[in-house]
Amino acid sequence: MFKQKPLAAAVSMALWSLTALPAMAQTADAEAPMQTVEVTGIRASMAKSLSVKKNATANVEVITAEDVGKMPDKNLADSLQRLSGVAVRTDYDEAEKVSMRGTNADMTLIIFNGHTVSGGDWYVADQLSSSRSTSLSLMPSHVLNQAVVYKTSQANIVDGGLAGTINVTTRKPLSQKERLSGVISAGVSYADLPGRAAPDMNATVNWKNEAGTVGVIVQGFAEKRHVRRDSVSRFAYAGGSGWDVIDTSKMLGITDASLAGTGYTAADLNGVRLPGSMSTEFVESVRDRKGGMFSLQFKPNSDLDMTMTGFHSGMKANNFGRLNAGAMFSMLRGEAGPTGGTAPTSVNGQRVYAQIKNPVIVNETTLYGDQLRVLKSADILYPAGTPPQYIGETEGAYRDGAKSSSAFLDLDVKYRVNQDLTLKSLFSTTRGVGQTGLDQGLTYTRYGTGVSYALGSLRDAPFVQYYGTGANVPGRNADGSGFALTGRAASGVKTTDKESSLQLDAEYRLEKGLFQSIETGVRYADHRRDSARRFPQLRSSVLATNAPTGADTWIPYPSDFGAGLDGPNGWDNTSWTLTPDALKAYFAANSKATSPDWERRAASELDMRERQSAAYVMANLEMDRLSGNIGMRFVRTRVNAQVPIPLPTGACARSAPNQPAIPCPAFPTALTTVGEGVQYYDDTVFNPLAGVVYYKRPTDQTFDNYLPSLNLRYELTKDMIARFGASKTLGRQNYNLLGAGYSGATCLVTGCTVNGPNPNLGPMVAKNVDASWAWYFARRSMVAVNVFYSKIDGYPKTGSPGADSVELVDPRDSILKTFAVNSSLQQGAKIAGIELSYEQPFGNTPFGFTSNVSRAKTKVDDGRPMTGASEYAANLGAYFENDRLSARLVANYRSEYVNTTTAPTPNSTNNKSLVNGILMFAAPTMAAPVTTLAFNASYNISPNLILSFDATNLTNVKRAYYRYSEEEQQKLDVIGRQFYLNLKYKF
Repeated sequence: MFKQKPLAAAVSMALWSLTALPAMAQTADAEAPMQTVEVTGIRASMAKSLSVKKNATANVEVITAEDVGKMPDKNLADSLQRLSGVAVRTDYDEAEKVSMRGTNADMTLIIFNGHTVSGGDWYVADQLSSSRSTSLSLMPSHVLNQAVVYKTSQANIVDGGLAGTINVTTRKPLSQKERLSGVISAGVSYADLPGRAAPDMNATVNWKNEAGTVGVIVQGFAEKRHVRRDSVSRFAYAGGSGWDVIDTSKMLGITDASLAGTGYTAADLNGVRLPGSMSTEFVESVRDRKGGMFSLQFKPNSDLDMTMTGFHSGMKANNFGRLNAGAMFSMLRGEAGPTGGTAPTSVNGQRVYAQIKNPVIVNETTLYGDQLRVLKSADILYPAGTPPQYIGETEGAYRDGAKSSSAFLDLDVKYRVNQDLTLKSLFSTTRGVGQTGLDQGLTYTRYGTGVSYALGSLRDAPFVQYYGTGANVPGRNADGSGFALTGRAASGVKTTDKESSLQLDAEYRLEKGLFQSIETGVRYADHRRDSARRFPQLRSSVLATNAPTGADTWIPYPSDFGAGLDGPNGWDNTSWTLTPDALKAYFAANSKATSPDWERRAASELDMRERQSAAYVMANLEMDRLSGNIGMRFVRTRVNAQVPIPLPTGACARSAPNQPAIPCPAFPTALTTVGEGVQYYDDTVFNPLAGVVYYKRPTDQTFDNYLPSLNLRYELTKDMIARFGASKTLGRQNYNLLGAGYSGATCLVTGCTVNGPNPNLGPMVAKNVDASWAWYFARRSMVAVNVFYSKIDGYPKTGSPGADSVELVDPRDSILKTFAVNSSLQQGAKIAGIELSYEQPFGNTPFGFTSNVSRAKTKVDDGRPMTGASEYAANLGAYFENDRLSARLVANYRSEYVNTTTAPTPNSTNNKSLVNGILMFAAPTMAAPVTTLAFNASYNISPNLILSFDATNLTNVKRAYYRYSEEEQQKLDVIGRQFYLNLKYKF
């Protein structure tokens, strides 16, 4: 389906190295007795990781932090992406979301110390999402003790990881060597795109008593960094996500006469794909992450072990977004309304339409294999002599009070009743919050006479030039050019995710033939997810009231904007926005206090409770060279949602702010104190029947699933291991597919429809088989091959009509009727793949390398690509370490995938439609292949004093996105390089 672009360097290096493997293995084995020096850094971590991987029953990947700070990683996602079959989604300067084996991050379950962890998102678009993926931007890499990635499932693992489960464990005090030890680190981070530095500090102290029965670890961190992202995009207020087709029946300026001399007629342009805008975007943020962890362990004897661990991380991340967007769709359609409105252009009462001059049209082959045409460059101009008309928007949005947090507390108790019976219990509670206090912005409409553009290659900024706009500063000029304030928006969002769980396990030793022991256990978790938006009440409908004026209220784009995007000579990369202080002052002056209820928008709220119950039994097997486990896990998922449903206009009266609720006998649960966007301006008469009133209808669904699993491990030789796994795994649907509100109720002669959730969606279930071979041919050396196949039932098919029905009131006659819900159905999907891994030192030298490459081919029944699925992922790393110096250089590659920063909406427009006469699905936004490079070096000034240097995104990659093919560039951005210098003191 897609072009195959694996990281050639990683593959060729791995293949070259394989040819030298036997000789190098013999050298390493022959010289092994001479290695008498104990190593502790990179090499010790690798040795321990390989040991865990080799001895594990299931097929796993492992990261071990034998020595903190010996990887070029700033959070856990950075570390995990080095593993075979693991890919990450990177926003701004850090990896955040983790996916496995070509799937979306929603299908990977991340647990800490055996339990789930809730985390919040710092960016507003992610905060509004209802995804189940866990953001690891709050988890610094130095909290890691070990991460085990389970590629095959087993019955005693927490359910929910359809593609795999990642268990991250933190350090235990009594496992440390010294009674009193620790690390104190202080340093600085520097981001070269914003050109700003910030402090970076963390400290860990471990203590245990002389008897080794009580211990405690305390850790704290404070990490601040400046980030910036420069982008060009096809963002547009109208059209299909920035792309649409030319329609000369509505774009009346496109005529045979206007195209004279081009070789085209107007009919030739019908159906050609057109970019809606040559937008420039610019985002700055200061992210301040602070938190800590503690672990208290009590082990009075060899039979009882109790550990309590607590973690909290919070990030303040106010951010300032700026946008300069053209309006080529609207120009061609003769529309002059601000922010994409449909008000007609007018010159002396006559509507005017922009024309297309000098068109360059190319053919493209879409990702579905169809042939389309694209307008790669053109001049979009109003007829000569036309005074300045609507050509686009410029806006700025300052997101004040943006923050996120993640916290958990767990108690892990292990008690050996006797030599045959061991009992375990794990209690945990976790809470994550993503919040933006106020996302506030003003929009200025831009007036001019036209725009020229030319799209180049996928990874180069396009040419763009605006005409007749006047000076690039706020204000309207005498000839009508310039900028006018036309829009404003302010809202806040808060999403809370929390869970409490209790797990009880028992293991009984049998040692009867093949059966060595029996494990059994139960687990119960109560999970809640709430998301709500608030909209402050404005004083007046007049935009100009308290509008910012003066030279100190606005700022231009920086002079180096887009320097890393390789824009062509002469392209217009300039713009301006209001300052954050000016934006805040405007909304402070124009807002008034009402009540929390009045500021609510119930239509967009998510209010869900999910109770998960599970019981399992598993037998551990071992006989001669064969070992493994076989088990069964039963899972019950009960989902409750309070779904907001609109009432017909006027059915219930709304009370004014801070006034008692007005009863509504027809709908007793109506939310009559919620403003729902109704404005209550000063000096206006309040209308209690204005707007739409909602009520919340409860849903209750229960789903039962049986999940068998089998893992077999066979020692072909002492160092050569073969494994086979077969299992059934479960992944739960994203929250919004189950509990989003209903909207867009419409009744026609053919019936009534409404957009909304489908509470009947059961969990996704995958049947998986996995086979692997690994040869641990020398110390810190391994070569492995793994093949896998998964058949998924229940994969969501969004935008499907008639998935469910609901009783609603027809807005035309206020009669209760049955509405077909445009929502989600379920379908099948398949994943088949192979993974290759190879790592070893270069003989008995301080040098070595790691490498892996994986391919996961996905297929969805309806023919659309699987969201978030990369076919290829690869890593290539080289390291050096001796008693004084250690260094590591790592390259990471990920092939193209369907990009989404939020969970897909249940009513996404994904049904087939005619595009230039071809019936096809809407184009997803594809993320193009990307390769990143990171470096780490540490120098031991003394046995206790270490100087470390880290660098990420060394090649300053351009992240590119496209639509149907690479001819349709959707977005291009750069985030710059990040550097870290730290001085660490060990004691």
